[in-house]
Amino acid sequence: MQNLLPEPPATLLPAHEEADATLAAAAEKGTDEAYAEVAARFPTYSAAWAVLATRAFSAGQVIPAYAYARTGYHRGLDQLRRSGWKGHGPVPWSHGPNQGFLRCLYVLSRAAGEIGEADEAARCAQFLRDCDPAAGDALGSE
Repeated sequence: MQNLLPEPPATLLPAHEEADATLAAAAEKGTDEAYAEVAARFPTYSAAWAVLATRAFSAGQVIPAYAYARTGYHRGLDQLRRSGWKGHGPVPWSHGPNQGFLRCLYVLSRAAGEIGEADEAARCAQFLRDCDPAAGDALGSE
């Protein structure tokens, strides 16, 4: 069945140049502490939470990964709403400022699956696909 309603416009989160630069400096240090300082200084910046979540998940620290990812996910939802998002519609992976939120959503899905929250894992995976199928493809290949 074809949907006759137009799709809402893509939501593009605003860039945060100072946070981006601070995150890049933290990447040069490459420590969890450096990334935690970015998250503490810019708590609404999902990209910092995404890095913390990804690093924790890669290190086998599923509960911290889940907590970091959930924090970044909720902060990202707040930003999406402030940017005009109404709870549905595309959130393109190709727009760099959206990637922190999408990365958090990806890690949240994976971490939820690891702790046995199958419904949450499936919901987050579907939400990621609904935002932009390219996000899941890109993140699954990392």
